[in-house]
Amino acid sequence: MADSDNTTTLPFVTRRRVLAGTVAATTAWTLEGNAFAGEARMTNVPPDPALALWREWETTHKLTERLCRKQQRLETRLVSNVGFPCATVCLPEGEDVTVHSIEALNEVLGKRPDTADLREKAEADLAAHKARWDTAAEEGGYAAALRAEREAANRAQDLMQALSTTPATSVAGVAGKLDAVLREGEAWVECSEFPWPQIRSALSDLVRIAQQTTDDEPPAPGGLAPVSARNGLRAGWPRNGGLLD
Repeated sequence: MADSDNTTTLPFVTRRRVLAGTVAATTAWTLEGNAFAGEARMTNVPPDPALALWREWETTHKLTERLCRKQQRLETRLVSNVGFPCATVCLPEGEDVTVHSIEALNEVLGKRPDTADLREKAEADLAAHKARWDTAAEEGGYAAALRAEREAANRAQDLMQALSTTPATSVAGVAGKLDAVLREGEAWVECSEFPWPQIRSALSDLVRIAQQTTDDEPPAPGGLAPVSARNGLRAGWPRNGGLLD
């Protein structure tokens, strides 16, 4: 039985994002939390709005990844139990073609008057199979997982848009912007195509400069942290002093 190469689009199945391939070199950034917040309060340094948005974006991004993995597991089970909705059309020429949508069926049959009966049967078969899929998707939790993933992904996109239009007031905020771009935009881990190596290099430079600045700077009078730390250079840098955990 032959499958039509251009008839396997499944508009009701998830638009799968290859989230595993968008993870950039920067991972698991640890904020200094209460200590940094206390310093900011003592010195009246306003928080960086871009860094705050990055924190919220990262949380939502991670949630989206978890939900994506969950719905993919459920989808795999659903495909195994029910199969992707489809219909098999036996053309007058004797060839069997499997289609997964009405659009694909129209492409296969065209407007030929001698295929009216074939079209009617294929449409009925496709509708019946999709009804079985929809029922199993609701009962098995796949539909709910898919909805949750889409909602989280939409929220992450909104936060990314807000982050891109929010001026950063600290080096950490700038680094957060670059981190988000890498993790959303790279086609695969350590992608070598322009501009991803250049962005990774710029992010690495920011981390190094900020760490050198705070490491070399003497304590401020009165036992306070260095001025650069109180202005947000430390907040949000990765663990272990580098880009990788």
